[in-house]
Amino acid sequence: MSDFDIEDIAVRDTRVSDAIDEPMRAMILDVLSEEARTAAEVHRQLADRGIDRTENTVRHHINELRDAGLVDVVRFEEGRGGTTKYYGANTIVLSYSLPDAADEAIGEMTDAIQPQLADALRTIEGEYEDEIQDIIADMQPCEHCRTQKYETYVLLTVLRRAFVRAHRAD
Repeated sequence: MSDFDIEDIAVRDTRVSDAIDEPMRAMILDVLSEEARTAAEVHRQLADRGIDRTENTVRHHINELRDAGLVDVVRFEEGRGGTTKYYGANTIVLSYSLPDAADEAIGEMTDAIQPQLADALRTIEGEYEDEIQDIIADMQPCEHCRTQKYETYVLLTVLRRAFVRAHRAD
């Protein structure tokens, strides 16, 4: 046991980080998380937010987000001699800081949910140990990287995605 407590984990998914290094891309994800839109509609939404870029630039950034796996083409519509693509975000980006005054309330909520979360983690680790180890094996760049927190990252990914599904189901 160490002589200090770790209280949180900052997650940096390099695929996501690289794709949203351009601040406008995070705004595009935000726009596309609301509803499926065409590139022209995204362009108009960004203009309403004060972002002055050409539609081609917006289209380029949407394609970069799509190539990174953060945006999907969710439907096609045929009309006027062409096909219109509608895009939707499959990932949201949260970039906030909690106020220091929230520490006590966050601590109470953490204490309340921790036992159920510990049970869920034991279930995931027990039932999916082989799958987790296969994923970790694919993540490691070399044999000497065993000290990295790959299992923690995999488990957090499962929990984050489960959270999104549960939150949307409400």
